[in-house]
Parts: sequence; structure tokens; C-alpha cells
Amino acid sequence: MTGVTELGYVRFGVSNLEEWKTFAGDILALEVVETGEKSASLRMDYWHHRIILEEHESDDILTAGLRVAGNEEFKQMQATLAGNNISFEVGDQSLCARRQVLQLLVLEDPAGNPLEIFHGPRIDTHLPFHPGRRMHGQYVTDSGGVGHMILGHQGLDQVYEFYRLLGMRGGIEYRIPIGKDATFDLLFMHCNERDHTFAFGLPPLEGKHINHLMLEVDNLDDVFMTYELVKDSQYAIAIEPGKHANDRMFSFYMKGPSGWQVEIGYGGRPSTHQTEFFVQDTYGHQPQK
Repeated sequence: MTGVTELGYVRFGVSNLEEWKTFAGDILALEVVETGEKSASLRMDYWHHRIILEEHESDDILTAGLRVAGNEEFKQMQATLAGNNISFEVGDQSLCARRQVLQLLVLEDPAGNPLEIFHGPRIDTHLPFHPGRRMHGQYVTDSGGVGHMILGHQGLDQVYEFYRLLGMRGGIEYRIPIGKDATFDLLFMHCNERDHTFAFGLPPLEGKHINHLMLEVDNLDDVFMTYELVKDSQYAIAIEPGKHANDRMFSFYMKGPSGWQVEIGYGGRPSTHQTEFFVQDTYGHQPQK
């Protein structure tokens, strides 16, 4: 387990913190924890936090926190990065305290996506997750982490080689025909039993680093309950319900307060740990204007 093991937490800069807190609690059913005048954290399981919100004009991802197993793996990761001339900084105790982890590194991937590699998250088993609204089930995290994200890239080969250094596996999972002898490729990378943690290929929305964040639930009713809540809200359905071919996830996408999308999914299959590709989704997932 020398590589990263999960997407442990995500930190977002949001221009309207109050709207985001309402959206997170009332629409997504996340637990909102007040952490300051210009910040809040979101819980979805026993972890102290899985998502950090900070008031920031970017409306974009500020950090994707990738976990390694422990202190030895943390040291090995530093050696791997240094040996491949990848710049990083070791976070001081003040930063570690803000993230509620034992140690962390700060770096960027080849596309400038901001990353932190950490170990030792704070787990609050004395504080069970309390959803912001009623749920039929619960979020799927466990060893799979927060969920998955599609991020921007400046070349699939570059990001593939970089994340391979971090211990991820993956490959092209969609090769979509777009014309005579032309295809559109999507690259997916995983580090645990979740089909993928990061994916690359779709453009970020509105010039941001992030295209979307996927959160998985263990009850199909929660997908449709969220769908109905979104339809009755100010937020738009971005992609109608459907089923992905690669991870078999049934899901829909909504446009959140920051412009990028949030996907709510159910029933994702574990990673096969072998390459295969698809030319379209199983059904549905019609984009909305």
C-alpha cells in the first residue's frame, strides 16, 4: 500500500458560502458543521469532515486530499515525488491542524489541479453522521473515499503517468465515436475498489479545474428523492437520470451553486482492475440545456 488509497477529502472555494450550506444540507443531505465566519465543513460519515467549504471567489476546487496508509507510506511518497522531480511542500502543523490530519504534502498535478497527500485523518466515531435532511439510506464511503471527480487536464498521457506515480491504476474506459475515424477518449484512474477516483477528458465547466463531483448513496430511493428536490428548487438538472456503462452507476447530475456539477449515484460496481472500454452509456443521461 505504498500509493494513495482514497480521495479522503475535498476543499472548495465558494463565492456564496451561505447558499452552499443550504444546498449541502437541504438538497444533498450532508451534515453542515460551522467552522468559522468564512468556512464550513460537510460530513457524510464518521470522518471529521469530507468536504471543506471556504469563502473564495474562484468557485472551484482548492484541494483534493489523497490518503496514504500511514507514516512509512508518507515517507515513501516523498521519496517517489523527489525522485521524479515533482515539486511538493511538507505542510506545517498549523495546516495539518486545519485539515485535521497527522501529516500532509502540498503539490499540483501536471494540469495544475491542487492536491494534498496525507495520512492520519481524524475520525469521530463518537459523533455519528447526522444528515441535513431525511435519507432512506446513507452515503457510500468506507475505503472508497468521498466519491469521484472529473478534473481538467493538458494531455491524457501526462496525467496518466503522474497518477501512476501516486500508485493509481486505470486507462481509457470510454472511446466515443465522434465522426469518421475519430473518437473522444475518457481516462479513468482508481486506487481502491471504487471504479474510479479521478477521470479526465471532459472539459471543466466555465473554465474551472473541476467538471463534477460524484457522491454515492446505498439506496436508489435517495437518488430519486434528491432528483425531485432539485426539480422543485432553483437548481437545474444538468444531465437526466441514466446508467453509466463503465461503473454501472445509476445517477443524475445537477448544477450546483458554484456552476460545476454534482452527480448523485447508486449501485456502482467495484473496479475490475482490468482494462475495457465502452462507446456509450447503458441508457439515459441526456444532457439538458
